[in-house]
Amino acid sequence: MRAMVYRGPYKIRMEEKERPAVEHPNDAIVRVQLAAICGSDLHLYHGMMPDTRIGHTFGHEFIGVVDEAGSSVQNLAVGDRVMVPFNIFCGTCWYCARGLYSNCHNVNPNATAVGGIYGYSHTTGGYDGGQAEYVRVPFADVGPSKIPDWMADEDAVLLT
Repeated sequence: MRAMVYRGPYKIRMEEKERPAVEHPNDAIVRVQLAAICGSDLHLYHGMMPDTRIGHTFGHEFIGVVDEAGSSVQNLAVGDRVMVPFNIFCGTCWYCARGLYSNCHNVNPNATAVGGIYGYSHTTGGYDGGQAEYVRVPFADVGPSKIPDWMADEDAVLLT
């Protein structure tokens, strides 16, 4: 698959990477339809975000279609259009129970004050982002939201 990857400060390029696979029963694989570029991507581009590694895929704001769902995923099915929030969270920990999803420590082994974020360095969990053809979406039952049939993709991506 093609993906926009980090090659060092001020250096990004489109490269071929392996398509992500379901790693856990609660994962989904989303085929990206649209991805936004966020102002915070500039922190990565300028080399100012700690532990941004060569080959990391950018993009934490994206929508797409569920291409594959793990055996434990109950709220999504293959073919569902979804918007995926920038942060990754488990939905059950102390932080998630209080609505503090961006502090979920169950999704980031490097957690001190931040949880997991798509496409935003290994400081935030090392999850590849949505500026790619496919993304592995962990905890698929609690993160992504189905996009209503009446909503255009261009509008939905602005809600991520």
